[in-house]
Amino acid sequence: MELPIGTTTDQAPANPAVTEDMLATQPVGYWCGLTHTTVTRHLRDAMAKIDVTQPQYWVLNRVNGGPTAPSREEVVAQLTHLADGPHEIARAVDQLLHRAWLRIDDGQCLHLTDAGEAARARLRELATEVRAVVHQGISDEEYVAALKVLRKMVANVEGDGTPGNPS
Repeated sequence: MELPIGTTTDQAPANPAVTEDMLATQPVGYWCGLTHTTVTRHLRDAMAKIDVTQPQYWVLNRVNGGPTAPSREEVVAQLTHLADGPHEIARAVDQLLHRAWLRIDDGQCLHLTDAGEAARARLRELATEVRAVVHQGISDEEYVAALKVLRKMVANVEGDGTPGNPS
């Protein structure tokens, strides 16, 4: 594997207490994993206080978000890659049907009920509040810059067909 030109920074062991002048030596995987775990836990804890799970929120958004009503199978297929396990989305659909936040029509398509739409709107407000906490002290420009860097790292590893990137 060929290192990019001009790269001289050594990789140091992950250290959450590292000083700012040493951050360039830190492993991105560690920090991305820590960020994912911490932010996801914070969001899920906030949702648990109102007896809702993150996968239920995903399902409510997906059922609400398309041009046509999806089937149960479509929702499961579209969201399972986000879930912690292969059955989590199907369970969330069942839970939402049980709560009467979803209903199934004669064509086996899922729809939000009035209660489901109210819950989806309440969860969106909660997610916005959690996002404000997570983004406190971070400008939109800094946030966009961080995501651009992460997106570039993914492209570097997966290869996107541009010169200089692995293929």
